[in-house]
Amino acid sequence: MHIDWWTLALQTVNVLILVWLLSRFFFRPVMAIVAKRQEEADRLLADAESARNQAEASRAGAEHARLDVANQRQVLIDQAKEDAKTERARLVEQSSLAITKMREEAAADLQRQQANAQQALIEHAQTLSLDIARRLLGRLPGEAGLPCFLEGLCERARSLSPEAREGLKSKGGKSGDCVVVTASVLSDDEQRLVHDMISKALGFDLPLAFRHDPALIAGLELHGPTTVLRNTWRSDLDRIREELLRGPPDRAA
Repeated sequence: MHIDWWTLALQTVNVLILVWLLSRFFFRPVMAIVAKRQEEADRLLADAESARNQAEASRAGAEHARLDVANQRQVLIDQAKEDAKTERARLVEQSSLAITKMREEAAADLQRQQANAQQALIEHAQTLSLDIARRLLGRLPGEAGLPCFLEGLCERARSLSPEAREGLKSKGGKSGDCVVVTASVLSDDEQRLVHDMISKALGFDLPLAFRHDPALIAGLELHGPTTVLRNTWRSDLDRIREELLRGPPDRAA
């Protein structure tokens, strides 16, 4: 095989020139373009990474906001439950107080009605008793009941304390200080009888004045400066009425 060294040398020079030309006019612009594209690609990747980071931050912020909303919602729900519980307790208490007040008012009203009914019944009974007493008195002679009532009054006079008797005695120096009140007008003989029996019961002479009051129905009263003795149907009926109004005694007491 014969090698043409000149031809080989020329071809080598041609190749070197071609490589230089390519390097000078082709590879450098291409490398510049590639570098520029690489730079743009890097910038795009950086922008994409920044956008991804921003999106991640936004997602994290949205998640945090969602958690805050959920927490606030739960707080509002818990507060609403607590408020509802408090309001229900308040309404129950108000209802209980209203019911208690209604019961107390109903009981008080019933008690008032019972008291009014009892009062009306007692007043009716008293009126009836007075009417019966007057009718019974009308069937008796005028002087028949005086000795009985006078004896009862003298019995009470005998039971007076020494101080009360002394008070009657010291104040009874003249007629008018002590007064005997009767249901009807007494005759002179009846007045003398009353004076003698009362003076005897007290143990000393007691000057008396006399007047009458039909409201007593029957009997007589002795009115002194500080002492009053009664023995009349009206006082008995009043005492019975007071006992009825007072009611039955308390067994627990």
